[in-house]
This record gives sequence, C-alpha cells and structure tokens, in this order.
Amino acid sequence: MNQHPLRHLVYVAVLVTLATPHAVWAQAKAAPPIDGVIGKLQSFDGKSLDVMTSSGAVQIAIKEPLTTYKQIPSDLSHITASSYVGVASTEQADRKEVAKQVFIFPAELSGAAEGSVLTDPPGATTHSRMTNGSVSHPALSHSRMTNGTVQKSGGTTLVVNYQGGSQTISVPPDVPVTEVAPQTVTLSPGDVVYAATQKLPDGTLVTDRIFQFIPAASH
Repeated sequence: MNQHPLRHLVYVAVLVTLATPHAVWAQAKAAPPIDGVIGKLQSFDGKSLDVMTSSGAVQIAIKEPLTTYKQIPSDLSHITASSYVGVASTEQADRKEVAKQVFIFPAELSGAAEGSVLTDPPGATTHSRMTNGSVSHPALSHSRMTNGTVQKSGGTTLVVNYQGGSQTISVPPDVPVTEVAPQTVTLSPGDVVYAATQKLPDGTLVTDRIFQFIPAASH
C-alpha cells in the first residue's frame, strides 16, 4: 500500500497557487457534490458489494441497470471549461503542486468525491491529498489528489475548484491522462473503487455507478 501513494490517496478520499505566463482564465463553478463511497473492494456478487473505507466496512446494494467505469487513455486537450477532473499530485518543497495523474470524469460523475482532503497516515513524511472539483484553468515532495471542474490555460497548469476552495497544479508533459468511461469491468477483491450512492429511507445504500480506479505506475 505504501508503495502506491496514488492508490492510497484515492483509497482514503474519491491544486497552492502556481502562476504561469501562459495562464488563460475561464469561469467555472464547483460541481454539486454527489454522495459516494471510496475504498478497497472486499467482495462483489452482482447484487451487492462490500467496500473497506478509511472509517470501516460499508455494504452497498446494486441497483440495476449497473454502469461500471474504467480508465481509457486520453490527453489534456480533452479537458474543457465544463470538465470535472481528478488530479493526483505531489507538493514540492516550495509548496507548489505537480501532477502525477489526471482523470477526466463523465458528466454523470461530476461532483463525485467533491472536495479536498489530506490522506496521509499519521507520521507520514509526505502529504497526500484527494481533491475533487471543477477545473477553472489547466494546465521536493507531498502528494495530493484533486478532482474538480476545470478552467483551462496553456496546457501545463490546472486550477481545480471545489466547494469552499481551489487548488492550482502544474502538469508535466509526461503525466498520464485518462478518461473515465463506461466500460464492462470485472470487479475483484482488492480493487480500489468509487461507488456513487443513494441512501434509501431504511438506511440502505444503493449504487448504479461504480468506477474501478487504477493508479499510474510508480516512476
């Protein structure tokens, strides 16, 4: 687990101002948050799934039709002023954020895990963060994950907006960018997943959308 900091920050959660001379701002609003559960899949039988989260095990019933999502290769040119993104990043010694992985979410997952939280275990020498939100402009070390709606600049910087704040992130040219797209997925114990959920009057959590997260390979 400690060998995969990007997996850890999404596992716990589901960019500090950095100005560039090429930044071009566009207006963007934070996406309305949607409820969901992020964690490590314990079991899945087609009717329900058990997910181990940072606060304990959660059981979620499946609501048909179920849509599953996986990552397909993409690039920063697919990020628009209406995009909702996730950015895994590391905080440098000068407190600037540098991206390690970028996710572009579909419209129906806009608002997923919206916000920004630190995800490091106590005593960690790095500071990992999960931030979800809307991009206001695109695009040593502590880690961060930022999801949001995008405002776009010269292609090397993303500003991600979420309820109550924003983060600015530098995106190096070799950072993997993936689109989260509806695909048939085989879910297995140990997978890191995000399930968009609804709570029924009896307290039961149900989902009809599950995203299987695959972190970028460590460099």
